[in-house]
Amino acid sequence: MFPKRQIEPELLDHADPVEARLNLADLVRINQRFGGHSVIRSLMAVAAPQNRPFTVLDVGAASGDVARLIQELYPLARVTSLDLHPVNLEAAPYPKLIADAFRLPFCENSFDFVLASLFLHHFPDEQVVELLRNFYRIARSALLISDLERHLLPYLFLPATRYFFGWKRITLHDGPISVRAAFRRDELLALSEQAGLNQVQVAVHRPAFRISLIARKAPIGS
Repeated sequence: MFPKRQIEPELLDHADPVEARLNLADLVRINQRFGGHSVIRSLMAVAAPQNRPFTVLDVGAASGDVARLIQELYPLARVTSLDLHPVNLEAAPYPKLIADAFRLPFCENSFDFVLASLFLHHFPDEQVVELLRNFYRIARSALLISDLERHLLPYLFLPATRYFFGWKRITLHDGPISVRAAFRRDELLALSEQAGLNQVQVAVHRPAFRISLIARKAPIGS
């Protein structure tokens, strides 16, 4: 099933603000209950220092649930949420920034960590390589990626549970499309190699059906 990535337009990209907010609330529920936040915890536990300040740029942050999670786990961390769409960022904590991920207004090594959660699958391979390269350039310590795994079970999950969880219209439309556009482990690893990333670790997380990537550079404070 699903031997190749397939990218199709998603409704959220052009949704009116009311429907967009309903979908964003669904995404937070999915992250909280079905493994998204657990993957972020795992990534940060491996990469982030305890009891030391550090900075994070969260690209494609949407409503900022990942930023809030990191700040709860690491009170000394400063997380900047970045998204292209103002409506997405309304609920995100400060600091937050409206910007294009392909034209990031930051110099090399601007943040200790650059993080992209559920973001890369929206783009074709050549753009994924471009994004990975630019994110890695901005990161001082490591680039952290969390995304979907392309698999039949997550593809079927939202339609199968629609009445139990009350998923909204955009969630039911965009969710399976996102899974079809998602990665398998070897694909993400190959894209990271094309982008010139170093010290790369790619892991599959079950039963969350997520894939994570850590590309290290230098330890915090070096």
